[in-house]
Amino acid sequence: MNDLYFAYCQGDVLLTREGNIPFGDTPPVEFQPWEHVTDILYASHSVHIYHLDRPVTGHPDLQMMGLRKTFEILSPEMYSLAGKCAELVYWDQNSKYCGCCGAPMKWHTEISKHCTECGKELWPQLATAIIVRVTRSVPNPNESSLLSPLSTLYQEEILLVHAHNFRTGYFGLVAGFVETGETLEECVRREVWEETHLRVKNIRYFASQPWPYPAGLMVGFTAEYESGELQLQRSELGGGGWFRKDNLPIIPNRSSLARWLIDDWLKSMDNV
Repeated sequence: MNDLYFAYCQGDVLLTREGNIPFGDTPPVEFQPWEHVTDILYASHSVHIYHLDRPVTGHPDLQMMGLRKTFEILSPEMYSLAGKCAELVYWDQNSKYCGCCGAPMKWHTEISKHCTECGKELWPQLATAIIVRVTRSVPNPNESSLLSPLSTLYQEEILLVHAHNFRTGYFGLVAGFVETGETLEECVRREVWEETHLRVKNIRYFASQPWPYPAGLMVGFTAEYESGELQLQRSELGGGGWFRKDNLPIIPNRSSLARWLIDDWLKSMDNV
């Protein structure tokens, strides 16, 4: 079975010119011994992980590409594995020494290290964040007749926001990190209130997604507007508001949980 080679440099991953993860019985290029991070097994494949000192350039058969962009060309399985390997690279770079005694840490299993002096064991840590789709039902100004079907008297709107840390001009959903001692549902309520001054109800779990940028887990929820007037947290948000399905701004690409939540809402609107 061919080995797989995941090599990273400055947020980019090494791919073949055809857009695949390099594979074969030998490495695609000569890696330096200190660039090797660790090896794991995946579906009977030996997976070799590297953190490169410099990107691979000028190679006729290889290219470097941003990890997020690989969603568009890698299979879901390979994209997920690329994310996991990237997280292990990040963790390795940030766990060189023991937090208790300061001695060097050494790989112990595929996903753990132990201290060479005091024996403390360490595993990769995930930063858990919530992301929530908030919707509300409002009167439809185009349907005011008492003879109109009840389903057309109201229309649904979705709350979308533009955060300062978004790289492009798209609008996404309210999101934020879970704090110590807080449930996921409590985090949903707090983040919505802090960012928009709105109260929500009927919080429901939707789905989760690994988010290796650099080491996170996104947990998606849906919720309904309960009360409050929209007041954006300007320190974090550059814009936001309520949108109908026919006046949406630019929304995230299909690689993100935010887009899955929005697409699910749009599909439900088509079925009304």
